[in-house]
Amino acid sequence: MIKLQGIKKTYRIGDIEVKALKGVDVDIDSGEFVAIMGPSGSGKSTLLHLMGLLDIPDEGQYILAGMNTANMPGEKLAAIRNEVLGFVFQMFNLLSRISARDNAALPLVYASKASKNKSSAPEELLSKVGLSDRAAHMPNELSGGQQQRVALARALIRNPRVILADEPTGNLDSASSAEIMKILSDLNKTGITIVMVTHEDEIAAYAGRKITLKDGLIVSDVKKSGEVKKLNAEMPLPELKFHKLLTLGRVRNYFYQAVRALLSNKSRSFLSALGVLIGVASVITMLALGTGARKDVEKNLASLGSNLLTVRPGHRRGGIASESAPTRFDEADVKVIRKIKGVKNVTGIVSGRAQIVYGSKNWNTRITGVEPPYEAMQESYADAGRFFTAAETLARPKIAILGKTVVKNLFGDENPIGKKVKINRVSFTVVGTLPSKGATGWRDKDDEILIPLNTAMYRLLGKQYVDYIDVQGETAEGLSALQNELKRVLIRLHSLPEDKEDAIDIRNMAEIQEAMTATMKTFSWLLGSIAFISMLVGGIGIMNIMLVSVTERTREIGLRKAIGANDKDILFQFVIESIVICLTGGVMGILFGFSVSMVLAHFAGWSMSVSLFSILLAFFFSAATGLAFGIWPAHKAAALNPIEALRYE
Repeated sequence: MIKLQGIKKTYRIGDIEVKALKGVDVDIDSGEFVAIMGPSGSGKSTLLHLMGLLDIPDEGQYILAGMNTANMPGEKLAAIRNEVLGFVFQMFNLLSRISARDNAALPLVYASKASKNKSSAPEELLSKVGLSDRAAHMPNELSGGQQQRVALARALIRNPRVILADEPTGNLDSASSAEIMKILSDLNKTGITIVMVTHEDEIAAYAGRKITLKDGLIVSDVKKSGEVKKLNAEMPLPELKFHKLLTLGRVRNYFYQAVRALLSNKSRSFLSALGVLIGVASVITMLALGTGARKDVEKNLASLGSNLLTVRPGHRRGGIASESAPTRFDEADVKVIRKIKGVKNVTGIVSGRAQIVYGSKNWNTRITGVEPPYEAMQESYADAGRFFTAAETLARPKIAILGKTVVKNLFGDENPIGKKVKINRVSFTVVGTLPSKGATGWRDKDDEILIPLNTAMYRLLGKQYVDYIDVQGETAEGLSALQNELKRVLIRLHSLPEDKEDAIDIRNMAEIQEAMTATMKTFSWLLGSIAFISMLVGGIGIMNIMLVSVTERTREIGLRKAIGANDKDILFQFVIESIVICLTGGVMGILFGFSVSMVLAHFAGWSMSVSLFSILLAFFFSAATGLAFGIWPAHKAAALNPIEALRYE
């Protein structure tokens, strides 16, 4: 069963070399019960660890059940530890936060589905060692003897061919020691090979063979005379199957182990997730704010109309009009502009403020005189009633179209269509209401009344000129050429010098729209950067917590490797723990960010828009954060040497 030839092992402690084994040769037959004895430092535990494939020799050959273990891949060594070997430790090495039953069943987590080695039920084994009534108890609720019996049940769960026991009674009283040794003796009688390290002669007396080591060498190897014949000594080895691919079943196991590990330390897990929660909530809130602001800008840009040019008299310096600037534009200019090639619509515009009264209510608002093309140019289609016609504009009727803010303050829920209002004491009939336009900076675009241009100029505001002219081009591509043509025509029309281009101010609204769009992109990048930094900080917090967790759970990692976990198992478990923390924080962050967005929208009046994209993006980033910042701690855990991990204090 076990054959060791010329085994040597040297440890280095700082600059000092310690030769634990100096050339050990030993054969152990199937079904034997062997006790390995010797003083401290003799190499007996090192020899047991090499037999258990927890460590590898520096020199020599180890053949287990006919298999040469030299140069075996880690996955196969792990499969042998899971299916052929069972371990019993002096310190029990039970996981403190799971029950006796779950401790006994732990090797099943790493069992290959393809293996033909039949496993025992944990309840059956706990009953076999006399703990059927303690299966649900935690390790700290069990005595030392009971904990060791749980460890024995764990060692037997995969029906091993060899049990390796390292000082199994070292921490037990005499009564518990006798119970454990009786169980081991009974197991040996079923054909299981037992190799036990002990320093007590009365414990070694249970074995049929005693090997004594001193200074890394075997000094005696004694078999009892008249040894009892072993029953079923030759037990067939299972066909070893080890998993190379990541299957759904294994992912489910990793996920279960990860969740159980996280739930065992709820406070730390929550605090770990809190960093991600804040980061994800920042992403959701920032994107909601950015998206809402972008939609507001798009709405405001749409309200400006498309392909628009605004024509005004030349700019003023120090309050004095430019020397060559015309003092005003009038309706004649509008008519000339209307005939220019490439012009789709044109309207003269005048404006001023006035007091409007309805019944006992009054409101100070902006009055804007426009022509019918204004409706299409500014997308100000009446959402109730109608717009005025070209014929009405010429007739100077006293009709008005009210903005939403004016309607709210004067009429409340009452329908204003057909009602009479007084604007600066002049009676007007309401013929329509405007769609909501929102606010631009400090200006409420819904706080406005539209009236026919001629009515505004000659009946209300007393102006003989227009304040400015809005011109809509046929295409966006031809807007620059149209701008130059407008300036040329108006300079000639007003007999201005050719070099006085500043005498006429023509603003391209498309350029303003592009500038505002670029500003919003910069704003969005700024918000995104803040959110990214929040996620980065949360990710670093996760990494720190996982590194601490790896350090604290070093012995657990060693135990898991001893019972069959390979490097990939440990790697995936810790990565999934990190991802689960981040996804938990991500889900909570999405809910929290959504709530914050709604609160800000309601109480601060900010425009917030939580999109499905932002939710999916936040969810993806939380998972990616867990993966990115969990890999290093997980790799560190997977790289631990099992025997060094088990010795970690």
